[in-house]
Amino acid sequence: MPALTSLADETRIAFDTVSDRASSLWSPAVRLGVTGLSRAGKTVFISALVHNLVHGGRLPMFESQASGRIAKAYLEHQPDDAVPRFQYEEHIADLVDERVWPASTRAISELRLTLEYESASAWGRLLSRGRLSIDIVDYPGEWLLDLPLLGKSYDVFSREAVELAESPVRDDISREWRELSSRIDPDAEADEVLAQRLFAAFATYLKACKQDGRALSTLPPGRFLMPGDLEGSPALTFAPLSRLSKRSKPGSMQAMMERRYEAYKTHVIKPFFREHVARLDRQIVLIDAMQAINAGAAAVEDLERALTEILVCFRPGRGNFLTDLIARRIDRILVAATKADHIHHESHDRMQAIVRRLTERATSRADFSGATVEALAMAAIRATREGTVSHEGHKLPVIMGTPLAGETIGDETFDGQTETAVFPGDLPESPAALFRQKSSGSGAEPSIRFVRFRPPKLERTAEGVTLSLPHIRLDRALQFLLGDKLA
Repeated sequence: MPALTSLADETRIAFDTVSDRASSLWSPAVRLGVTGLSRAGKTVFISALVHNLVHGGRLPMFESQASGRIAKAYLEHQPDDAVPRFQYEEHIADLVDERVWPASTRAISELRLTLEYESASAWGRLLSRGRLSIDIVDYPGEWLLDLPLLGKSYDVFSREAVELAESPVRDDISREWRELSSRIDPDAEADEVLAQRLFAAFATYLKACKQDGRALSTLPPGRFLMPGDLEGSPALTFAPLSRLSKRSKPGSMQAMMERRYEAYKTHVIKPFFREHVARLDRQIVLIDAMQAINAGAAAVEDLERALTEILVCFRPGRGNFLTDLIARRIDRILVAATKADHIHHESHDRMQAIVRRLTERATSRADFSGATVEALAMAAIRATREGTVSHEGHKLPVIMGTPLAGETIGDETFDGQTETAVFPGDLPESPAALFRQKSSGSGAEPSIRFVRFRPPKLERTAEGVTLSLPHIRLDRALQFLLGDKLA
């Protein structure tokens, strides 16, 4: 893969790393990146992680918590004053009091959770301060999909974008942009109004790709979907061109698009990578495999493509004492399929097999040299419970919960208040059944459909204390990501 950074970038990254390491000598910390594509549940994961640790939730597979070695967990001021704080308290109020899912991640945010613990070994108790800060960095996965652009010229970016837009699942929704782009003479004089029209058409196409019926994931440039404070700037007012000259003419439309594309890489992508991604120690990538499965084989394949591009852009590996002083490496990456509570536990192993299949291509392409990549099916907050119902003399495993208002099952549309039992169907035994068969050009769509549920109503003890948020395998995620740091 082409290099993502220059020598100057590496120098700045090394300086930042040395500064972080110096601070960690007095206050040990681990930087945990949390990302995923839209509606994968990043905000819910972070909220549930903090809530369960602060409130002593049931985490039997998180060894340090289960053994009683964590004495205290509490929030502190984050180390990066220029990064917005993750609004934990607001999100918990939404989940617990209002029983609504919090708003999706729109930008980078950060939260510091500090654990006071006792080491499991006598040697560790002698040397360790028994205090670890977890700096949780929340950022949109769509921005991560921009990183491969650092190694691509505008020509390559345009060709790949057009080729992807012409695929059967994107053809109809990309047509307006492609027709406008095909009429543009790349050597014609640069036209700002035309550039804005081209950008608007391209951004509209990308947004259409995200809708439930498509559920597509490979959608760079990511800031076109979440522009933040850059909205309307020239660095975000460009788009691929269908027709390209071998060499752009000064003052032409192609020259304008190239210049703005390079500005996007310089002023948007590089700072994001240098200031955030390159400083991570551990990473969890959340995916909404349910949404992709609902949309069909094309969406599942597109999710695989997006995951491949995401994973190869991290800096995986395990360093040594000297290299770690100037360069961070992500030595553990967890890819977690969320919303495992939307299927019966009998299908959880099949879901994990699907996640492993989705990450195979990335792990074979990237040099992970000492880094560990794991797959998991989980629900950071469990919105359903399991049961059985009788149907035509047979016992069927079902999940029970309150579907969101507007969700449908057959001819029934739910009001967001009525609890129901749902038989979601079974995931296929082989993950390959979810992918389009390349030889025939088509494949059988899974006979399963998932609905979305409201957050659960939390139980209270006899003393009126609200219990911690229920989950599925959040403890396993914590053990993989943090267990060794608390040994």
